[in-house]
Amino acid sequence: MNVDAAQEARFPQELMYAAASQYYLHDATQADIAKRLGVSRATVSRLLTEARRQGIVEIKVHRPERLAGGHLASEVAAALNLHDVHLVPKVSGPALGPWLAPGLAKALAAVGLESGDVVLVSSGSTVYECAREGLGRFPGVRIAPAVGGQQDPQPWFQTNETTRLLADQVGGVPHYLHAPALPGPELFYSLQHEPSVRRVMDLWAQARCAVVGVGSPPLTRQVVPAFVPRDEPSLRRAVGDVCSRFYDRDGEPVDYPGSERLVAAGLEELRRIPHSIAVAVGGEKVASIIAGARGGYFNRLVTDALTAESILAATR
Repeated sequence: MNVDAAQEARFPQELMYAAASQYYLHDATQADIAKRLGVSRATVSRLLTEARRQGIVEIKVHRPERLAGGHLASEVAAALNLHDVHLVPKVSGPALGPWLAPGLAKALAAVGLESGDVVLVSSGSTVYECAREGLGRFPGVRIAPAVGGQQDPQPWFQTNETTRLLADQVGGVPHYLHAPALPGPELFYSLQHEPSVRRVMDLWAQARCAVVGVGSPPLTRQVVPAFVPRDEPSLRRAVGDVCSRFYDRDGEPVDYPGSERLVAAGLEELRRIPHSIAVAVGGEKVASIIAGARGGYFNRLVTDALTAESILAATR
């Protein structure tokens, strides 16, 4: 046992209680407590740590009812005609994964995935970041991309990489789609008859679950896939996309030149997936989430409380 550990083990419980009660019950600062007890601030810090370790102090964080499957979640589910909504507290900071992953983990656990089940994943930064987090273990599930690869350098545009990450996290089996998201006419025809590509595309109709991001209106984004023609007039109507399938405010598909060659799960395939989970957050995606739900692109949602409140305000 080192010197510090030995010292902490010898702290009288009365001293730990005195420090803890002043700090947690009376909002005293560690400097004030050190002065009153005649010890250093470092010793006060160790007293508080040891008090928690020995159970003198217990800290409980109560999840508000409106977050834990309570009223807010059920209200959003009813407003969007979704099966389930899983809420997390307000998301903040540049990294979305650590905040949203607990909600996605609950959504995946509710599916009851078994070995051999097919789970599709979309491209996008939100799904990519969540795939890097702990989401539970589902050994033997088959993970496959719902959209082809893209030439953009950012890792979240590479759906095979998201597939690899998610399969590694959950103990699944990755299936990679070696095809661009929007090939030229000749290559598109060839890919329909390429066995390795065909095997993955056939998984789309077998999927029991999908984890998809929801894109904001394409003309408002700083970054969109290189194959998307931002100057195409039809995209002015688009309020969002799922798996690079753009749609308008009513959830109706928005086409653009070449979109008929898109290598991605189609709307009807997405609608047939029993557990299609959208993961999306932010005020800029409120209209995108509402329209995507109307179009049937997903039937479950993971988001934060602030986005949920904004969805309700927009649908009233």
